[in-house]
Amino acid sequence: MKLSAKGRYGLAAMTQLAMNYHAGGPVTIIKISERLGISKIYLEQVFSLLKRAKLVRSIKGSQGGYQLAREPERITAYDILAAIELALSETTAPAFDKLPALDEALAKTIYEPLDTAIRESLSSTTLAELTAAAERENREEVMMFYI
Repeated sequence: MKLSAKGRYGLAAMTQLAMNYHAGGPVTIIKISERLGISKIYLEQVFSLLKRAKLVRSIKGSQGGYQLAREPERITAYDILAAIELALSETTAPAFDKLPALDEALAKTIYEPLDTAIRESLSSTTLAELTAAAERENREEVMMFYI
């Protein structure tokens, strides 16, 4: 599985929104782009896809920005990536014209189980878990001592 920059940015941006979820206020794209070091224009494209998938909602006005459309515990990594990526799993074209049985065996034995495992892993990882992991990593980084 190969994630695009949009997919990675989408996961990171949604994690930023989840970190702010309990504060209740919207977060601007400018604030997220500054925190993550991502182009504001590129991030707007990502948020357009997330909004279309009803994962975020936008709030207009001077105090506006974006908020999660539902609790971080109810949004999975699969939800986010499915909204952004064109295809989470690639369909492989037959590789062996003279051996279609081999192609079928590879698909059933390797490709399909791998796609299923990826989908299950992403579906079982919530935005709340991603946020907790990011916060743990941040605490560990802050506690690092150098002698």
